[in-house]
Amino acid sequence: MKKIVVFLFLFSFLSQAQENIIFKKFNSFNLNSERILKIYVPDSFKENDKNTYPVAVILDGEFLFDVYLANSKLFASRDKAPEQIIVGIFQNQKEERYSDCDFSEDTGLPNEESAKFYGFVRDELLPYLDDNYPTSLFKTIMGNTLTGNFANYFFLEETPVFNAYISISPSFAPEMHQKLESKSQSLITPYYYYLSGGDFNTEARTTAINNAHNLLKLSENPNFKYRFDDFSNSSKTAAIGQSIASGIGFTFRQFAAISQEEFDEEIADMEPGDAIEYLERKYVEIEYLYGSNVKIRESDIYKIEPIIIDKMNGDYLEEFGKMIMRLYPESPLGDYYIGLYYETGFEYKKALKHYKNGYAKIGSDNPNSDGYYANIERVLEKQRAERLGYSEGQEIPEEEEPENEGQGL
Repeated sequence: MKKIVVFLFLFSFLSQAQENIIFKKFNSFNLNSERILKIYVPDSFKENDKNTYPVAVILDGEFLFDVYLANSKLFASRDKAPEQIIVGIFQNQKEERYSDCDFSEDTGLPNEESAKFYGFVRDELLPYLDDNYPTSLFKTIMGNTLTGNFANYFFLEETPVFNAYISISPSFAPEMHQKLESKSQSLITPYYYYLSGGDFNTEARTTAINNAHNLLKLSENPNFKYRFDDFSNSSKTAAIGQSIASGIGFTFRQFAAISQEEFDEEIADMEPGDAIEYLERKYVEIEYLYGSNVKIRESDIYKIEPIIIDKMNGDYLEEFGKMIMRLYPESPLGDYYIGLYYETGFEYKKALKHYKNGYAKIGSDNPNSDGYYANIERVLEKQRAERLGYSEGQEIPEEEEPENEGQGL
């Protein structure tokens, strides 16, 4: 039943996307022939021409384009990935994929014919997309079996032109695993590399994939972002869809909200100032890489909240609150954290001011208003205790309460 629901979701997204797809005959100088391109632009492209979008180049476009598109829309709808411009290259009209992606058995590198296709993608297609569409810096290339191997040649460049590589059950050229391992160690900026396989492949292909994985998983270069999936319990066809979904999730994990895994590995041991800087830097990089002007998500604010409150006596609560007020001036969260900062510092008058400001934003008809108002009541109680000379937490006898004390907001 679960598989049927997922299929219906993907089918729905694919149906909605069809109106944004164009077919283009591209006259290639390198290939000296025309190639059919299938190009998708997101819905929001029509609404706001200031947006820019990551680009995904899909080899074997006749078969893989629609699957990638449906998954990309699903991930975008869940805020797990940005919307993308997706370009499928048709390579199976006259079995062009075999000449497009051929290689020398001696060197394992493109031969004379496949070098032409390589030049078409790098020197013609990508500049065309950048000139005619609102593309961001981030670019992905994906292929399967023979085209999965071919995508690696762009990774082996001195400065790789693609930021992410999704290689599904690749038919690796000779010594490709060693070339990939060597390149992974020399990267000076982040690149994403996704690899999948399974025992449904031939023994030779499975061995080559495992050889590559056994080398790549040992890389200690933090700029080499790597993931491998073994779909041996699946089928060759089903593994394509599984690989695409997993590959998109991995490739755009920087875009998604902070996961528990990211928190545990990257943030948990940070000091408050470093945690705030990490959060701000994450969203600067999202905008820089993907062209998506996404405000810091409230879920990410709550994710690092314990660090800000529990470490260094809450000294960074004011800075944290000011950051939130810049992002969400209409939210009571910023006032809450600044109020908490002053409250922990025994500056009750300033704390009360910010708690009242926050309460005015939340509104008395909000179901959370009573909970927020408790902050005001708590500080008023502390003020009374201070005036009467009682220590914090000590109960004040009713007979010592000043009559007609003004406590209104």
